[in-house]
Amino acid sequence: MPYFDLNLDLSWEDKEIKSQAHKFAKEVMRPIARDVDRMSAQEAVGKNSPLWEFLRQAYALGYHKALFPPELGGLGFTPLQGHILNEEIIWGSLGLSGVLLLASWPFFKVLQSGDQGLIEEFVAPFCRTSEPNITACWAITEPDRGSDSINVNEPFFSAPGARGNVQARLDGNDWVINGQKSAWVSCGPIATHGMLNVQIDPSKGLAGGGVCILPLNLPGISRGKALEKVGQRDLPQGELFFHEVRIPKKYMFVGPGNYSTWTANNLAFGNAAMTLFAIGLARAAFDEGIAYTKERVQGGKVLIDHYFTKVRIARMFGKVEAIRATSRAVWNLALKVYPPLPEYSYAAKAICTEMAREVVDEAVQLHGANGLTKEYPIEKFWRDSRALTIEDGENNTLCAMAGNFLKDTYPRSAR
Repeated sequence: MPYFDLNLDLSWEDKEIKSQAHKFAKEVMRPIARDVDRMSAQEAVGKNSPLWEFLRQAYALGYHKALFPPELGGLGFTPLQGHILNEEIIWGSLGLSGVLLLASWPFFKVLQSGDQGLIEEFVAPFCRTSEPNITACWAITEPDRGSDSINVNEPFFSAPGARGNVQARLDGNDWVINGQKSAWVSCGPIATHGMLNVQIDPSKGLAGGGVCILPLNLPGISRGKALEKVGQRDLPQGELFFHEVRIPKKYMFVGPGNYSTWTANNLAFGNAAMTLFAIGLARAAFDEGIAYTKERVQGGKVLIDHYFTKVRIARMFGKVEAIRATSRAVWNLALKVYPPLPEYSYAAKAICTEMAREVVDEAVQLHGANGLTKEYPIEKFWRDSRALTIEDGENNTLCAMAGNFLKDTYPRSAR
């Protein structure tokens, strides 16, 4: 039975999107996520991995291009419809849904750039395909640059001498790229294309960066092994190496002149998306928790009939609804207002992911020792949830960045 939605104005189309996405999440994603989770990292990205069956079915439904305009071949979903879709598929699997979202993210950023040549070369083919023969990753994280890479409003970001690992130099009409991205590049082991953050002008520190789009089959590009990790094992991650890789000058669609602003704006979009992961996972954990309390007998009656179980369930329920309301608001803001307002996304990501972890942890507690076994889905949710407060910006770092924006902009005037 679908959950009751506080938005009483959902259209018939909105409800159909929710129903079909939930069916896909339950019948396709849950079983595949379980199987991939139990594979080694290298097996999970192999040609016989069920990961590819998930992508084939998701692409056949057009979920990879849901937010892209119909004139390019996209589905043209509204922000609300995009939120509904993503909440359901994240309910199915946080990791697999991450693969699908990252498949489109770089192309969506190229679309926002307005560069018609790049849109025709990269975005249009992605929207036209119904097979997972075009996927993408966003490569920003480096072995010695984690939160440093995003902390654009701290003085060290523009301090001369702060050197990034991946460098790009202009040689005639080509950029030549050298360096390494870390093992935390999501979809690095499987992507056909990458959105790559590079450093162009070290005299401006990390602010002297650029962003390019490029195919990942070019000469000089190699990949490390898929990363073995505790959670989100159905989201493959791995290193990317660049040695004298040449790309046309036009592929660099962001330069040092607007790099800091672009990075903050991109992170605003990314952290709005992270709130989607929070609501999808929190709802999945709540569903498992309440279902378990209705069947597990302790003290002579099912858990849900114990007074304090009802208190705990109600608190979890309130957090789920609070996450959903916040997430929908910042997601709508990120897609409708450009440039976005980063402080809203940064603060929302921190609050939503922390509340999601609380819901997951309580659901594990309600399962008792059974919550620690692989027999129950909640064990995977628990492992998957741990990265939420770290990925796409460690939460304390994001809050400090939001505080800097608030210091300069609050209260914002109406737009």
